[in-house]
Amino acid sequence: MEPIYLEEKIKFHKEHFIPNILYASPQIKMPLICMEPGQEIPPHAGQNIGVFYVKEGKGVFTLDEQKIDMEKGSVIIAPEGSSRGMRCVERMVVLAISAG
Repeated sequence: MEPIYLEEKIKFHKEHFIPNILYASPQIKMPLICMEPGQEIPPHAGQNIGVFYVKEGKGVFTLDEQKIDMEKGSVIIAPEGSSRGMRCVERMVVLAISAG
């Protein structure tokens, strides 16, 4: 498998957020999330553990009822079965990995 160069995969959509799935298999899914300010992923139930690395920008992550600031360099882990969502505050790029 060839390496994935994140910089080449970053794409923003003005109207709404569209994930760029970098890799998917039955065991793991890896979307690159590129969001403009105001765009969001509403909180939703996550069956598997999720790891979210903020490459750039700022946002707010909702983990169950908790609000967590997202900023460049931070990593947020959403446990299996937790509710998770995010809202972009400053143009944001997040690499997510979901495994089960």
